Amino acid sequence: MHPPVPGPLGDCLRDWEELQEDFQSIQETHRLYRLKLEELTKLQNGCTSAITRQKKRLQELALVLKKCKPSLQSGAKEAAQELENQIKERQGLFFDMEAYLPKKNGLYLSLVLGNVNVTLLSKQAKFAYKDEYEKFKLYLTIILILISFSCRFLLNSRVTDAAFNFLLVWYYCTLTIRESILINNGSRIKGWWVFHHYVSTFLSGVMLTWPDGLMYQKFRNQFLSFSMYQSFVQFLQYYYQSGCLYRLRALGERHTMDLTVEGFQSWMWRGLTFLLPFLFFGHFWQLFNALTLFSLARDPECKEWQLLSLTEEVLKDKSTRPAGSSKEAQ
Repeated sequence: MHPPVPGPLGDCLRDWEELQEDFQSIQETHRLYRLKLEELTKLQNGCTSAITRQKKRLQELALVLKKCKPSLQSGAKEAAQELENQIKERQGLFFDMEAYLPKKNGLYLSLVLGNVNVTLLSKQAKFAYKDEYEKFKLYLTIILILISFSCRFLLNSRVTDAAFNFLLVWYYCTLTIRESILINNGSRIKGWWVFHHYVSTFLSGVMLTWPDGLMYQKFRNQFLSFSMYQSFVQFLQYYYQSGCLYRLRALGERHTMDLTVEGFQSWMWRGLTFLLPFLFFGHFWQLFNALTLFSLARDPECKEWQLLSLTEEVLKDKSTRPAGSSKEAQ
């Protein structure tokens, strides 16, 4: 302790002593935190190993059941069927458990982020990330509507078109990364959902590299009009899907990390009857885009490789999505 010093210096010394006491408390809290973190890591590793071992044994058990089931009598077959159902239920429980355990990233995330642990440890953090993902899509959809409208009706420059296409490339790349992180955290995202975002990234990249010329100008207005319409439909779908998912979660029929509505219930007709005409019109417009690109690709003046590539990928993207889904089924 310093002898009392009058004036401003004394006040500073007293503040420093208080900070010193507070710092010691922070050091102790941080020490405990590091100990708990080490304990948590050991528990995570132990739990992951135990789940892996039991999953392997369950697979072996299921394989044995499958082989011996045809030779069983009727009563034994019922018991075997019940055991198979319990095995499937156990595998579902393991899926929920693994959503809270660190896991290796898939190939795509490993290429983009490296071997970084992207598993969120609490339900609140998982739901907050999913909610932020949905808000990101909504805000970018509104921005894309405004920019495509400006490029279509106010601006006619290859530079602004390139900026718009670059935004599309960045948007779809970001979606694929975020969706991969959501899958790592237990979100049941369908394969077609992620795949058409990869296709959309490729298509946007091709549009970005398409040089200005006669063929580009012939397709430009049609593409920008379609982009504007597509973003508008995405906006409508956001509210329809979010409303359906909210109701299904309240009924306990959907996981909190689900992004899309699978299956159908009668009460869903209320919003879907309004939305269906927009969806089908969007599908026909996309088919019209493919026919237009194919026609331009056959033009004798066509020198760009982008036309044929866009035609093939538009048709491929359309074929991978289920009927009733749009370019962005929210």
